[in-house]
Amino acid sequence: MKTTKLVLGLALIIIAVCIGANGVYIGATDDAPGASAAGILLTIAGVALGVKIARNRLPVWAVRSAFVVAVVVAALAGFLAYETAGRVPLHAQADRVPSVSGAGVPPRWSVAVNQARSRVREHLREQNLPGLSVAVGIGRDVVWAEGFGWSDVEAQVPVTPTTRFRIGTASAMLTAAAAGLLLDEDRLSLDEQIQTYVPEFPKGQSTVTLRQLMGPVTGTDADALDDSPLSRQRCARPADAVPLFANNASPYGWVLVSAAIEGAADQPFLGFMRDRVFEPLAMANTGAESTTEENPEAIGEPAEDPPPFTLIRRLVFEPIGLGKTTPRTAMDIATVYVPRDSTDPRGGRRTMRLGNLSCYAGAMAFYSTPSDLVRFGLAINSGTLLQPATVQEFPASARLTSGQSHEGTLLGGTVASVLDVPASGIVVAVVSNTSHTDTSAIARSVAESFGTSAGR
Repeated sequence: MKTTKLVLGLALIIIAVCIGANGVYIGATDDAPGASAAGILLTIAGVALGVKIARNRLPVWAVRSAFVVAVVVAALAGFLAYETAGRVPLHAQADRVPSVSGAGVPPRWSVAVNQARSRVREHLREQNLPGLSVAVGIGRDVVWAEGFGWSDVEAQVPVTPTTRFRIGTASAMLTAAAAGLLLDEDRLSLDEQIQTYVPEFPKGQSTVTLRQLMGPVTGTDADALDDSPLSRQRCARPADAVPLFANNASPYGWVLVSAAIEGAADQPFLGFMRDRVFEPLAMANTGAESTTEENPEAIGEPAEDPPPFTLIRRLVFEPIGLGKTTPRTAMDIATVYVPRDSTDPRGGRRTMRLGNLSCYAGAMAFYSTPSDLVRFGLAINSGTLLQPATVQEFPASARLTSGQSHEGTLLGGTVASVLDVPASGIVVAVVSNTSHTDTSAIARSVAESFGTSAGR
């Protein structure tokens, strides 16, 4: 019995110290009133009880009661510390937000850049975002590009102007340009039935055209379906996703538009995007989700490890260096985060392990950088990529609209904005690695800084 009490006494002392450490942590990081004092007092009480137990000075019922109470208090303190950790501001002071800038800024825009940089840092701090990237184009050139914060918080990998971000539904804007090239060459018609270009798509009772698929009303009963089948598979080409569409319906019409582009071009969709859109516009850091490289753990797919094995890998093997992936670099696609408890990043974040997005094709599978998106916007505005009349054929959701921000959503919230300000000849792109970021507000704030300088 004495040996048992010695073990319990030592265990209680260890638990007490942990409770005290949690109390100090909560008090220091969340400024919770009395947290540090409560933690210290509980530590003293726990140590005193532990010594008494170890010295066999308490009855058995008191020993057991003290141990049960200590475990409950420790669990509560641990939960509070966990909650607090997620709410600790990532960037407590705006002027200390790390950033990496691109090539030299033209002297004419140096004042605008300094003002915009300060505004972006303040937005990052206020929204409690891990990281984001910004670029501004004027005329035909990118005049400023800079990354702020962290691409990966845990690994402390900084965001740079070449850090690639998943741009979510902003992918459709790029896909529309590819369709426009084929329209200009009379190889594609917006009012043709989808089966003309995608024979794999079964005919239903109603006619579905490319124009419908590009617009907000697709005629495919999209609202009745979820998109989970697309995230559980991997598709080498858009047509591979067609069998995943049930009852003649697709929740992502742009997947079918991607397949139509491939059929009309008689070339793989991603190859056409690369040859006709990305490379001509020097969009070197834009591409699509790989069927092999992204999501190597097969999260959400049939090949995913059972939950117990996944838990063991993350809690046991990875912390000791086994089973870890190659260390992340600034050239990797930025880690994706989502708000912890709601749609507000200020309440903390959690890492989102995305499934493979290859089956979403031109609907949502592209990654890019703000600089590349600005190059795209400038090319559209100047008419060097598409005829202006062709651009106007697209619905507003698929093209840059004068004075409005084109949004890209991922995991239910905004991650990207491309703002066209024709009065000043300015295009601003902002991309974040956190869902539900107010990228539109940041883009407008940056545009305002440059618009003031442009008017001088």
